[in-house]
Parts: sequence; C-alpha cells; structure tokens
Amino acid sequence: MHYLKKIFIGFCLTLILFLILKTCFIKGKTKETLNDMDEDKIIIGFAMDTLVHERWLRDRDIFVSRANEMGAEVIVQTANSDGEEQKKQVQYLLDQNIDVLVLVPHDAESAAAIVKTAKNKGVKVISYDRLVKKANADLYISFDNIKVGEMMGQAALEAAPEGNYLILNGSESDNNSFMFNEGYKNTLGDSIRSGKVHIVSETWVKDWLYEDAFKFVDEILHTDTPIDAIIAANDTLAAAAVNALAERRLAGKVAVVGHDADLDACQRIVEGIQVATIYKPIDQLAKKTVEYAITMAKGESVQTDEKIYDGKYYIPYYKIDPVLVTKDNMIDVIIEDKFHAFEDVYMNIPKSQRPKID
Repeated sequence: MHYLKKIFIGFCLTLILFLILKTCFIKGKTKETLNDMDEDKIIIGFAMDTLVHERWLRDRDIFVSRANEMGAEVIVQTANSDGEEQKKQVQYLLDQNIDVLVLVPHDAESAAAIVKTAKNKGVKVISYDRLVKKANADLYISFDNIKVGEMMGQAALEAAPEGNYLILNGSESDNNSFMFNEGYKNTLGDSIRSGKVHIVSETWVKDWLYEDAFKFVDEILHTDTPIDAIIAANDTLAAAAVNALAERRLAGKVAVVGHDADLDACQRIVEGIQVATIYKPIDQLAKKTVEYAITMAKGESVQTDEKIYDGKYYIPYYKIDPVLVTKDNMIDVIIEDKFHAFEDVYMNIPKSQRPKID
C-alpha cells in the first residue's frame, strides 16, 4: 500500500510539472506570435494640420475607424496650423517606424521638405486633400477643387446675377485656396468682363481664421458700400461673413456661399441666411485613403485615372466629385447621406414648417 502511495504521488508531481511546462510553452508561443503580429501590423502616420474646423474631426474619426477595421494602426498628430510643429511631428512619426505617411500639409510649399524626409527613409507619402507643391508625393487624393469653386460661383450668380461681390479666399499656404479661386473666376469671368458683377474687394485669410474674415467683411460694410454677394472659401469664413452682416441687420439680404457642409452652415441654409454650401463626401475620401495607404504599405503600386502637376512633377491624383447643397436638396444630399441628422439641421425651424421626410 505504501508503495502504491509513492507511485501515485510521483504520478501527480509529474502531471503537475507537465502542466506547468505546457502552460509556459503556450504563453511563450502566444507572446512570440503576438510579437510577430505586432511586427506585421501596418502603421499609418496621419499628420494633420488642424482640428479647429468641423470637417477635420470627421476626417480623423472616419480614417482611424476604417484603418482599424482593416487591421491597421494609426498614429495621429495635429500641428495646430504651425508648419514647424508639423515637421517635428512627422519626424516623430517616422521615428515610430510608420509604413506610410498621410499628410495634410499646413504649408503647401515648405511641406515639400517633409515629403523628402519621409521618402528618404523609404516611407510612401499620400498628400491628403491638400496638395504638397514640388514634392513628388506618391499620391494626391482630394476632391475636384476647381469644380468646388465653380459650383460656389454659380450658386452666387444664381442668387445675385448682378452687383457687388466680396471674395474671402482661404489661406495662401493651402493650395486648395488657389484651386477654389480658379473655379470662382471660371464661373464669374463673363459677368465680370461684362460689368454685371464687380469684385469690390478680395482677400486671402491667413490660416482660415474666423476673426480675420469677420474683420475684413466688417471693415467693408463700414464703408457703406452695398454688397450683393459674398463667396467664402469655407463655412467658417461664411459664418464670419454672416455674423458681420448680422450686426448691420443684413443677414439673409446678401447672398453668402460657403463650402464643407458644416452643421451650422446647413442650419443657415434652411433658415435662409446662407445660399449654399458644397458637400464633399469625406467618408469616401478617408476610406479610400486608408485603402491606398495599406496597398502602398504592402509594396503594391496604386493606379489612378488622372495625374496632377505639383509644380515640378506629375503625380497620381484620385479625384472625388463634390455636390452643391441648397435648401432644395438638403434632404436628398445631407440627410440621406447621414452627414448630419434631420433634427440637427432643422432644429431652428418650427416643426410645422419643416419638410416631411419618409
């Protein structure tokens, strides 16, 4: 009996030892496997200029969500409209061994050095929404920004076929500002040459600052020059224009056009204070960029139907069409696409006066 007891105890000890060794082996193997997975995981650096404007928050959130769905990791850095800070942040991203850099440049010209630094390290660069000049980025993905300007100009002309116009261009450091401006002038050209439309004044708003746009419009209004239309390069600048007009009880009497389809702009449109905005399907932009970034990270080439000249090189250009938004198609475009909720857009409209939706 004593002999059997020794055998049993020995068996139990052997079993326990086996289980301990097996557990250690599994843990070690799991850790090794996880490390391998981490090493294989694609890391995308997303260097943004600012999050001040509503649309950029959307870009960030959609981009990160889509990347996570596709098994990639995103490291986001925001430069707060500071070119030097953006250079430091991109260097930080490169130090994290990112596979691809997605860059929203603060300054179209100086950001070329950022692209060069990344490419020298073997990191592909996607110029996101804003073009980096003379940099030979691997891809530019954005909207048809000249068409954005043309649509804005046409909306202004339909609301005010004749009269005095103000133009609030975006920041000169942003190449899109020039593309929008080209679009306005394409549409307004004939009316300007015929004398039907007169550009009273035009400015470039540094860093897209609301305060600067408000001051510009306010100073023009204080000259008592009659203004019939204002084209503002985005809805933040349009808000500045509307508020300057409101102080002189002119809001709703001057045709104001913006772009980005910010919530407050959509509210102003249904209230009759702003004529139009431009909806740019950010969902398409962000998701497509993630797909391209992952393709590049895997060493595969990307194909686009168009190229764009960055001032020195022709680079691949993936272009998405914008959509003009007015009071008439607000439901069909903004609400149906779930860009904003019906209740939010029409919150200042009495329920009895709201349009019916299915």
